[in-house]
Amino acid sequence: MAQGLACRRGGRDVFAGVGFEVRSGEILELRGPNGVGKSSLLRLVAGLVDRTAGDIALQGGDEELTLPEQAHYVGHLDAIKPPLTVLENLRFWGEMLGEGSVEPRAALEAVGLSALAQFPAYTLSAGQRRRLSLARLLCAKRPVWLLDEPTTALDRASRETLYGLVRAHAADGGLTLVATHDDLPLQARRLEMRRAA
Repeated sequence: MAQGLACRRGGRDVFAGVGFEVRSGEILELRGPNGVGKSSLLRLVAGLVDRTAGDIALQGGDEELTLPEQAHYVGHLDAIKPPLTVLENLRFWGEMLGEGSVEPRAALEAVGLSALAQFPAYTLSAGQRRRLSLARLLCAKRPVWLLDEPTTALDRASRETLYGLVRAHAADGGLTLVATHDDLPLQARRLEMRRAA
């Protein structure tokens, strides 16, 4: 639940007075034109940007962990280590973020990258890099997924895979916040963001 969130970056107010509630198993789409703060809001929830006002909390989560420690953030950059193999990248994230419900090889299978497991990540196309980044969601179980334009560089089949992952996460009680300009075929509520006054 979030109330009265405000964010200031680079000396300007990005957004103010933003509030929302996402329940277990729900998906919230962040919509609005470029520059209204969709990415900044996701980064704020992820703990990467400070809020200048408001409150945000995860109810029903692990009380020993902060909200950012219970969230996966997939942003514009794919956070891949190019010299490591595809499989080594996932193992790295699994070790860093904690054990997940899916073993790295199975996560690669889920996103259609198992044939590339031993290839260096720098050899991947933009769409393959995006799929590798999304496979990270499966390698460390987190109740909150924060996805910033997740369909970027994905072909139709890969988009369907992504939608399936998000639906499965929701069915398992997970929460997803997704910033997008696309019409996603997901049962989602929308939060229309506007420029700060």
